[in-house]
Amino acid sequence: MTRPMTMFTGQWADLPLDEVASFIADCGYDGLELACWGDHFDVHASESELKVKWELLKGHNLDCFAISNHLVGQAVCDEIDERHKSILPETVWGDGDPEGVRQRAAEEMKQTARAAAAFGVPVVNGFTGSSIWGKFYFFPPATTEMVDAGFDDFRGRWLPILDEFEKNEVKFALEVHPAEIAYDIATAQRTLEAIDFHPAFGFNFDPSHLLWQGIDPAVFIDKFPDHIFHVHAKDVAVRTNGERGILGSHLPFGDPRRGWEFRSVGRGDVDFDDIIRALNRIGYDGPLSVEWEDEGMDRRQGAMESLDYLQSMDIVPPSGEAFDAAFSEQS
Repeated sequence: MTRPMTMFTGQWADLPLDEVASFIADCGYDGLELACWGDHFDVHASESELKVKWELLKGHNLDCFAISNHLVGQAVCDEIDERHKSILPETVWGDGDPEGVRQRAAEEMKQTARAAAAFGVPVVNGFTGSSIWGKFYFFPPATTEMVDAGFDDFRGRWLPILDEFEKNEVKFALEVHPAEIAYDIATAQRTLEAIDFHPAFGFNFDPSHLLWQGIDPAVFIDKFPDHIFHVHAKDVAVRTNGERGILGSHLPFGDPRRGWEFRSVGRGDVDFDDIIRALNRIGYDGPLSVEWEDEGMDRRQGAMESLDYLQSMDIVPPSGEAFDAAFSEQS
């Protein structure tokens, strides 16, 4: 039996959830990963409102295995500026005082843990933000003490949040991603160490954010077999040619001068066969959740073809018997 196939609604939050659910169900998906913005999921919803949400999903024969609160999570550790105002609820932004924003974001993430438990889903995907991402290039020189302080800041702000997740028996899955405290293998390892491998903390694996950095996504899976709590299926095309580089050149997504660009699943450079085999090795049987981002095509086409592609790539784990066992002589 293959894994459930779901769609992350973050890039569909401009549409009412009922409209999204109807279309995604017609495509043949098994469920939705609900974004905590738009009308898709409210972390302050009452028990009766959550019941209505489930009724909406079940009315379309859809399940839900995770909710996601990337935007609020980003503000917990970030250096706050005007960019955050556009992604945060007004109640979290408030007067925009940076420390106030960070503290309100932390409380909202605790509430997200409680809401996930009340809704009955085991995983919340999201971001953490980072006070040291802007120092990644090390010029002007960033000292060891500066980097240590960044991980200490993450520890101090996130441990109380993670304790609330553990209390509610919900996991938090960080999407390893540029601008987060963990953006590659080395920083993911240090992030786990910073919080003493907190049992509520793991990763939402997304290969697209690793590949353009030069990291083999399957190696990430093998490195952290016990910490892959959820999987995003997203593709990326690397287009460096001696003129275009990997840092984006301060160009918006969709600009042909960029050195890499997100692609609809199956249209980029991610080796999903290799990834599925790695997921089988670690025993991951959770959903493959499409996060559709492709500036060059319609998202409805992308949703349909992404599902077809993933279904063709998913592999039923082997029985444990070697493929050549049938060649052996029978006694």
